[in-house]
Amino acid sequence: MAEETEAAAGGETGKTQVYRIQKVYIKDVSFETPRSTEIFTEQAQWAPEVKVQLNTESRNIKDDIYECTLMITVTVDLAGKSAYLTEVKQAGLFTISGFAEGEMGHLLGSYTPSVLFPFAREVISDLAVKGGFPQLLLDPINFDALYAQHMESKKPQAAPASETQH
Repeated sequence: MAEETEAAAGGETGKTQVYRIQKVYIKDVSFETPRSTEIFTEQAQWAPEVKVQLNTESRNIKDDIYECTLMITVTVDLAGKSAYLTEVKQAGLFTISGFAEGEMGHLLGSYTPSVLFPFAREVISDLAVKGGFPQLLLDPINFDALYAQHMESKKPQAAPASETQH
């Protein structure tokens, strides 16, 4: 009975599926305030424009160990001028085994960045506060939708139907 449960949990591969977080760490971080003096002395109301750029990359380190890195760049402008810019590369080591090849893309491209995002969001918020700015809380991100969109963009485009004359 235990073997049946293990095989059923293993999906197509028949192996036990393992997804384990080994380590979460900051790989790189940057915080820049090019106009801090002007921003802190101006009496403008704090109504910033926030731009967020995301990217992920994953690589197999060895055997079933993968490194996934979530890169987030946040640009905050006030009255059309840069208030601050922060870049965070939040990474993690994960043991992943027993999944079908088709499932690995989703795990590394969607699920794992979802695990890393709360850590990166906290770093970004802390940097903003330590830089003298109000707390910045990034909205949740639907990594499943972003991954699906990315996969859709990689599909070959259908050739337009050629016109035929009868």
